[in-house]
Amino acid sequence: MKIVIQGAGEIGSHLAKMLSKEANDITIIDEDPQRLNSLTAIADVMAIEGRPSSINVMREADVQNADLFISVVPFVPQDVNIISALLAKNLGAKKVTARIDDNEFLTPENKLLFKQMGIELMFYPERLAADEIFDLLKHSSASESMDFARGKLQVEVFKLEEDSPLLDMKIAEFAAIASKDELQFRVIAISRGGKTIMPKFDTKLQYHDLVFIIATREGIGFLMKFLGKNHVETDKVMILGGSRIAELAAEQLSRKISLVKILEKDKERAMELSERLPDNVVVVVGDGRNSELLVDEGIKGFDAFLALTGKDEANVLACVSAKKFGVEKTIAEVENIEYIHLAEEMGVDSVINKKLITAGRLFKFTLSGKARLVKYMSGTDAEVLEFTVPPGSAITKAPLKDLSFPKDSVIGGVIRGSESMIAIGTTKIEAYDRVVVFALPHAVKEVDKFFKQ
Repeated sequence: MKIVIQGAGEIGSHLAKMLSKEANDITIIDEDPQRLNSLTAIADVMAIEGRPSSINVMREADVQNADLFISVVPFVPQDVNIISALLAKNLGAKKVTARIDDNEFLTPENKLLFKQMGIELMFYPERLAADEIFDLLKHSSASESMDFARGKLQVEVFKLEEDSPLLDMKIAEFAAIASKDELQFRVIAISRGGKTIMPKFDTKLQYHDLVFIIATREGIGFLMKFLGKNHVETDKVMILGGSRIAELAAEQLSRKISLVKILEKDKERAMELSERLPDNVVVVVGDGRNSELLVDEGIKGFDAFLALTGKDEANVLACVSAKKFGVEKTIAEVENIEYIHLAEEMGVDSVINKKLITAGRLFKFTLSGKARLVKYMSGTDAEVLEFTVPPGSAITKAPLKDLSFPKDSVIGGVIRGSESMIAIGTTKIEAYDRVVVFALPHAVKEVDKFFKQ
């Protein structure tokens, strides 16, 4: 697949590295030679130095023959990315996407307007991150979670601590518990020491494993009870940092909970937030990295603590401090992917990363068109995908045990009409089913072939 990315900032560079590993032909455009040199040193991409929205530069990058054009130019008004995407479409690119930074563009009528103009997707990374935070607080007992078909199937991620009933249990033993009446949940993957394991029946669960479990709506209650996990109602949230993600998250949370408190050390930014956000969002001027300030602002009475300063180390350490004060749920923004595992090791409950969230939204454009959703789970290098099954596709030809489904991938569950089920070897996929797949990156293209007509 020929992909042209305009903008070699954090998100553009991450996308280039990720997509180049999938045997795609990647060209990246940026006017900063230093950013291009840094990227070409670590990724197999063609770099073109040039001004954003320049038609000559786009033609040099062969945009007219691109299967996908992604405009993610950093530190510029969103108009640059929108205009670039429209130019790319008119030059001949098959699909185009653009980064934006304004909620106004995401209203249904405005999204339709831009789709009619030719932009297949507009994405707002900070909005995606805020939505992720909101979802994580709905699933307070898990490190990370995903809902499919409004909760008919759920993927939950749990970290095994010393008191976990899963500790030292073999997958076969857990499967026996899960299928006492009928199979309502199963382990689909394990992240151990930064490596992802597709478990076998004799795989033994270990201390500090991140365990990925798929469950039906009926099975989630029993699973939580078995694991000794209680859902904690979130009604008071403290946020460190007044970043754009913090503002969007606070605005969204304020509609559902009684109090959001933001700690922002820049007085001007604090005043701006105070004026823009609802009355139940309190903005305090001060450095939230100071433990005394956290105590003075009543951290012990909050249900969740979000560290969203844009500085990874500060966010992780602040969450560790909040945990010591007894906060039930901590979430840190960690943009350096190398630090994610470290944050989890230090006890941060959940991690969000704009690059991973955005990459999932864009990666589905490189697949067959039957992928409804792609998400990169932050505790692993694997991907969770949801496919809609077309009639006559290879996945419908036989029960799963008789298909040569790619190694390092697993079908976790199936949604059929109003019903959901956990997939096993005898499951036969039918046309129009929605299928949840967990796969390592190198297996995704092979998985995708099973869902082509």
